[in-house]
Amino acid sequence: MSHILQMHLEKFIPLESVDIDAVMNYFDIKKVAKKENLLMEGQICRYHYFVLNGLLRKFYINEKGVEQTTEFAIETWWLTDNMAFEHHFPTSFNIQAVETSQVLAITQENQEKLVAEFPVMERYFRFVYQRAFAAAQMRVKYLFSLSKEEFYFNLLRNQPEFVQRVPQYLIASFLGFTPEYLSEIRKKSIS
Repeated sequence: MSHILQMHLEKFIPLESVDIDAVMNYFDIKKVAKKENLLMEGQICRYHYFVLNGLLRKFYINEKGVEQTTEFAIETWWLTDNMAFEHHFPTSFNIQAVETSQVLAITQENQEKLVAEFPVMERYFRFVYQRAFAAAQMRVKYLFSLSKEEFYFNLLRNQPEFVQRVPQYLIASFLGFTPEYLSEIRKKSIS
């Protein structure tokens, strides 16, 4: 497990000054069953999750009572409710395992201690947050500039393995339309 995090860290920071075993001491390892919630609306968000294997999603329940998926996290991706995690207040999101998953979980207190012990980790977490922000920016751009069909085909073109892996009803939820509409789009593209 530590080798997965170590390989990911090496993409962003030099590890000469980092003891990976000491880094791992700041994390809890959690096994999560399919459809199990790591975080539920109204709870205090205590963890930032790093996916070792499996697939997570973040979603909320909209005013019509429908689940709206806002983010996914596959292997080596991070997921949390950033605002609630930072400020220790109740979240308006849910985080759920789409597949049986194994994650590393770190509290904000441990993340701060980790950065104090290994200052280069501050740079790593800056990259993590920058990438998350950039992905959110692109999603907003696509929501405003592409038709629903274009949004789906853009996702399919850029992330084909991801689209094949994630259940279609969750892809529809992420893209902001019904599973039935996604099915129509897919049928039209085949014919």
